[in-house]
Amino acid sequence: MSDIRRTILWVIFGFSLVLLWDKWQIHNGKPATFFPSATPVAAPAPQHAASTSTASAPGAVPGMVTPNAAPVPGAQDKPALPHERVAVETDVYRLQFDSEGGTLVFAELRKYADLADKSRNFVLFDQSPSRVYLPQSGLIGAADPSGWPTHKTPMRLMPGPRTLQDGQNTLSIRFESPDLGGVKLIKTWTLKRGAYDMQVRHEVVNTGSTAVAPQLYLQLVRDGNKPPGESSFYSTFTGPAIYTEAKKYQKIEFKNIDAGKVEIEKSATNGYVAMVQHYFASAWLLPEGTPREFFVRKVSDNLYAVGMLTSLGTIAPGASQAVEARLFAGPEIEKMLEALAPGLELVKDYGWLTILAKPLYWLLDHLHKLLGNWGWSIVALVVLLKLAFYWLNAKAYASMAKMKAINPRIMEMRERLKDNPQQMQMEMMRIYREEKVNPLGGCLPIVIQIPVFIALYWVLLSSVEMRNAPWIGWIQDLSSPDPYFILPLLMTASSLLQTALNPAPPDPMQAKMMWFMPLIFSVMFFFFPSGLVLYWLTNNLLSIAQQWLINHRMGVPLRLNLPRFKG
Repeated sequence: MSDIRRTILWVIFGFSLVLLWDKWQIHNGKPATFFPSATPVAAPAPQHAASTSTASAPGAVPGMVTPNAAPVPGAQDKPALPHERVAVETDVYRLQFDSEGGTLVFAELRKYADLADKSRNFVLFDQSPSRVYLPQSGLIGAADPSGWPTHKTPMRLMPGPRTLQDGQNTLSIRFESPDLGGVKLIKTWTLKRGAYDMQVRHEVVNTGSTAVAPQLYLQLVRDGNKPPGESSFYSTFTGPAIYTEAKKYQKIEFKNIDAGKVEIEKSATNGYVAMVQHYFASAWLLPEGTPREFFVRKVSDNLYAVGMLTSLGTIAPGASQAVEARLFAGPEIEKMLEALAPGLELVKDYGWLTILAKPLYWLLDHLHKLLGNWGWSIVALVVLLKLAFYWLNAKAYASMAKMKAINPRIMEMRERLKDNPQQMQMEMMRIYREEKVNPLGGCLPIVIQIPVFIALYWVLLSSVEMRNAPWIGWIQDLSSPDPYFILPLLMTASSLLQTALNPAPPDPMQAKMMWFMPLIFSVMFFFFPSGLVLYWLTNNLLSIAQQWLINHRMGVPLRLNLPRFKG
């Protein structure tokens, strides 16, 4: 059959199957067949991790090792420093620092619940047998085999307060390394009230008799596992990312690091490195204008690193030089990220529809300021979008109403001319011309709106504000599936009602597909976050109301076209 509307529906259905297959490939750990989620990027060939706690050769960043590593060669004649872990608490964090390297080894976000177990707070950084995700920093470039202080070097934890008290806005944690190769590293972490970025000052003191020219490395190390509690029914990116003004935002798949299929900008005077996952991210930031070199590498089996190198210049004997870096570790809140560094808001990834998604998020955020509830803000946003597209939708529904009005005539003609397809087609075109009906009139206005609603889908999926955000009654977390499946059932019913209100396709196979498609797609929504289901349900209900109103104005009686699967 050459019915144009049937062709369009088959194209849409085929494209939907392609999308589903692509997501299934990703879910099963295979590369995306049609729509890869990240641009392949990589650094020079991965460097092998050092097996001791010495700094590696000049130009090589030390690898990740577990705590209590072997003593630093060249320091055995000095008194052993105690290995300590210190708990630190602010209004937004519960942290643990390790005296080995003065490294942050645990970060719990007090204002966010764990996705899998809502009785616990969300943990971002961790070092345990099942999970590794750490920020690390240290020095490289020593010609002395004993090396300079790295993230493996035992350091002295200096005394001071460990809790941010009421009325106090900052809290500092200070570590000092021993003298290694004529260099001492003083690492000071400064935490701020209400902030998810930490000031990390690296002060290098030349204690030797000759000038030194160290490089500071800042890296994020994590395993390649999917974050716990992440849904298998929608795909979000987990892995390293690099941003520069020249190359913009580049996501790096773990599998591409394994294969060595990476190309990144080697050096710049701007940009950052990050580790990204659904809702949360971490990033090392340097002052704008500071020269830096970027790297991505595999540290060991299922352990990856992304980082930067920056030179401290030549430091004369007895002199010192400092680099003020910042470490962001927190939720992907767009306004906060924009204020921290250029391009940092891109870790909240909207994909190829960013140009539409950003204004939609802006509008959603302002609606939330007005209404105070994210669920009602979603409803209000869909209402505003429906009003914006009202006349476009009105044309679509008017075309559908006309099709519905002439449908009995079309059905009678098809039955009468079923043995003469050519004449049937000519007669159908004649009826369309006489009744001034455009078969594409009901499809094109809807197709035009698809990018907007896909962009809104990504806004709702990516916004950390939906985590643990209640709507009404039984919906206490818009980022989790409906615990009683009420919203998915209502959405399925509304989709079927929409199908029943549309003119019945004259072709029996097309009619079957029109009923099967809502059922097929509704299955996925039983596992989607309730905020997304609320968005689709609201859109369906408003579409049904507008369709009924236009049919009523055109004098087309409200009649449900129930399925007929015989023949």
